[in-house]
Amino acid sequence: MTATAYDYEFKTIDGAALPLTTFRDKVVLVVNTASACGLTPQYDGLEKLYSDYKDRGLVVLGVPCNQFAGQEPGTEAEIKAFCETRFNIDFPLTAKADVKGEGAHPFYKWAQGELGESAVPVWNFHKILIGKQGEAIQAFGPRTEPAAPEIAAAIEQAL
Repeated sequence: MTATAYDYEFKTIDGAALPLTTFRDKVVLVVNTASACGLTPQYDGLEKLYSDYKDRGLVVLGVPCNQFAGQEPGTEAEIKAFCETRFNIDFPLTAKADVKGEGAHPFYKWAQGELGESAVPVWNFHKILIGKQGEAIQAFGPRTEPAAPEIAAAIEQAL
């Protein structure tokens, strides 16, 4: 049987287990995030995407990562407080994780196997869309804004 996103588990920003099976039958946009990046304002767009589509089955999952120019140096508690106070983030966040290289979280290694190089984050706010069956659908680069028509179209199609 081929692996799906449901075969992987993160930790929540509060340290609890977060198996991706939690999101079975939902569409998930997995985004590696950072608090001190020029792209950090994308949090607003991600929160809007989440609020616009969550009732239809979209989950945005933020994965804080400190691999790009050390732009996520804080603790999980600091990251959570920043996201909640600065951007009113309501979507789930994981504990910090590596998203590329040898130590990459297994989900990211799987996504690269499914989608190829496009799934390897080159910077913060890289996005991977996962379908309702746990399949990797598409990756979007960091500069693709959450409000971009191609993201909305891919989400609409997946829902």
